[in-house]
Amino acid sequence: MTTEELIAQILKKKSFLCVGLDTDIDKIPPHLLNEEDPIFSFNKAIIDATQHLCVGYKPNIAFYEAYGLKGWRALERTIRYLNDNYPEQFTIADAKRGDIGNTSTRYAKAFFENLAFDSVTIAPYMGRDSVEPFLAFKNKHTILLALTSNTGAFDFQTKMMDGREFYKEVLEVSKTYENAENLMYVVGATKAEYLAEIRQIVPDHFLLVPGVGAQGGDLHEVCKYGMNKNIGLLVNSSRGIIYASTGRDFAEKAAEKAAEIQVKMREELGKL
Repeated sequence: MTTEELIAQILKKKSFLCVGLDTDIDKIPPHLLNEEDPIFSFNKAIIDATQHLCVGYKPNIAFYEAYGLKGWRALERTIRYLNDNYPEQFTIADAKRGDIGNTSTRYAKAFFENLAFDSVTIAPYMGRDSVEPFLAFKNKHTILLALTSNTGAFDFQTKMMDGREFYKEVLEVSKTYENAENLMYVVGATKAEYLAEIRQIVPDHFLLVPGVGAQGGDLHEVCKYGMNKNIGLLVNSSRGIIYASTGRDFAEKAAEKAAEIQVKMREELGKL
């Protein structure tokens, strides 16, 4: 999916919501445990119920790897179902990879070619040669961790380096990477006050913003400081949507929560 196609979907649906598929067998409705593939059954129901309210889905790869081969098969079925039935959805492999060049190339092939994701999250700590193999894939997007929403973000990301915070150095240097136009950045919603300064460095790139909902991030603040002329935001919500209910009405309740967010997004888009 190109950036232009993503923007078109946002404008069409009046939504820049991304639904996180952090599917945990211990949290899904008990009646699904009788299914042959409980994780996929849960994901499919959530997708069918929410696809008209969002523009993307973000499976957190750890939640699938944790279950071994069964989990990986569920991930494969999920992404195939999305690509076959809702190809307009932007898909994010939340894998947080990043390694030496030849290893990164293999990771990129795994997610971009074998699984056919549109994008993958990358930890940039190892630098240019760990990121550029992902950027080499046409019409695929590499989403760098810039400023995350966890408490430990302050251990390194905001430390001063040559007179400015380390995460700002990451942003600045990443703009020099080959095919940097295919970069997006993760910025946690709980760090909304930092978005204005981030936009000074990367004014035109999309930001993936997790943390709205269960983690307490404020959508209005995110939009106030992070939205640009082309929207430039994908706001992710995971637990607040997919675990809205543990009963047989789980998909219906997920849609209700997604709709609540989409209404607020429509209002924010109306301000452009």
